[in-house]
Amino acid sequence: MAMTLQELCHSIRKNPRALRTDSRKVEAGDIFVALPPAARVGADVADQRADHIQDALRRGAGIVVADPAFAPLLASAAEDGSRNCGFLPVSDTRAALGRLAAANFGTEHLPFPVIGVTGTNGKTTCAYLLEHAWKSRGARVGVLGTVSYRWPGHEEAAPLTTPGCLEIHECLAAMRRAGVDAAIMEVSSHALDQNRIAGVEFAGAVFTNLTQDHLDYHDGMEDYFSAKKKLFTSVPRADKVMAVNADDPYGRRLLAEIPRAVPFGSAGNADGGLCCEVLSDTPAGMELRLSWQGTSWPLNSPLVGKHNASNLSAVIALCLQMGFTPSDFSCFHDFFGVSGRLERIPVPETGRGAGVGIFVDYAHTPDALTRAQEALRDAGFSRIITVFGCGGDRDRTKRPLMGKSVASGSDIAILTSDNPRTEDPERIMDDVMPGLAGGKDIHREADRRRALALALELARPGDAVLVAGKGHEPYQIIGTVKHPFSDQQTLRELLQ
Repeated sequence: MAMTLQELCHSIRKNPRALRTDSRKVEAGDIFVALPPAARVGADVADQRADHIQDALRRGAGIVVADPAFAPLLASAAEDGSRNCGFLPVSDTRAALGRLAAANFGTEHLPFPVIGVTGTNGKTTCAYLLEHAWKSRGARVGVLGTVSYRWPGHEEAAPLTTPGCLEIHECLAAMRRAGVDAAIMEVSSHALDQNRIAGVEFAGAVFTNLTQDHLDYHDGMEDYFSAKKKLFTSVPRADKVMAVNADDPYGRRLLAEIPRAVPFGSAGNADGGLCCEVLSDTPAGMELRLSWQGTSWPLNSPLVGKHNASNLSAVIALCLQMGFTPSDFSCFHDFFGVSGRLERIPVPETGRGAGVGIFVDYAHTPDALTRAQEALRDAGFSRIITVFGCGGDRDRTKRPLMGKSVASGSDIAILTSDNPRTEDPERIMDDVMPGLAGGKDIHREADRRRALALALELARPGDAVLVAGKGHEPYQIIGTVKHPFSDQQTLRELLQ
């Protein structure tokens, strides 16, 4: 049965049917799309598409969408009457899946804008800020991000920062039924590289920054940047509005390639865009002055740190292009932050922790660690005590760099275990130690609870304790098991 992708899309618009990318879930009559391996070139992962196609056929797939190279396999199967099904050869199965998903779920033309946020650091905070801005205007908002997937009447913990392609379109369809006025999506480099966002028409896009991360997946920083860039250059809807960080070197490269994108940043870098000046930064928050198209206005925020000034600028630069006015941003006066993003833990007035600023942050890259420490230093704390570790089964090259960041940015470094996964925690810490050389006061404690207790014992009034790495996560991955462990809850228990 020969057909074109356009014909199949037209068919399922009229009669939606199950799309599958996992052959184990195929049922009679389903459409099976044989995607290439998610792992990058060079990874020790076999291409098992032939096996998956055969499995889908055994389970009664009605149509198989696959690379033309698998035509002989389908032809051979067709000789067996029990395995006869349609075959749609396509050169790019990921792009085809996006078109099919959009047709199947009715997400080709949505009645609300979809805004994508990408970058190494700041995605989650920007997503929450965007959500807060839209809600402050009375809008209903849907969010797909690191912490959760949520919209009116629904919230679930997020297994991935950016869901798979089918899940994205299914969520967008649910948001439409829930009557949302805007959807916000954190878009990871993995999702962009694997084209999980295929078929999504973004109305807006934000680029926060680019620093070393995920080099266990990407083939160097240029490859990492190329993946991020796709949100701005290689997805539908060329008229989308864009806000790009002009203070970031990769952001400046992106602005040079896409002149119509609007820059945001400090004076001198953001000419023609949104300029942000930090007038004061204290433990109580920041005072900013923003300038846009000849208009200037003040903004007070309870957030601390220059990185949060950048996050606010990113969101405001995008919103201004989408019909917001400067007066709308007074809503940020009462935005106190995001779970696990420089989240402040309340301390007692007397006893353990009194007078100490305790913060939990998701920082798990060298740059994010540096930014978090600088934020607390700039806010005027006497000493910085940082508790941190590195995740197992992830980019080993950044481990000494994270140690170096803490050695230079903190007065006391406490190296501990993060999510060791299948690696030995002691070996992970061994990888970090060279970077800690030259640190003022270094402690090593693999037990994370004991490490947090040590930080509180060492802290004096006026100090800041930064607990970095796990942020909002309520678990610790040891081996392949998620064990309950929350930095926030553990700190509260220790303070009591």
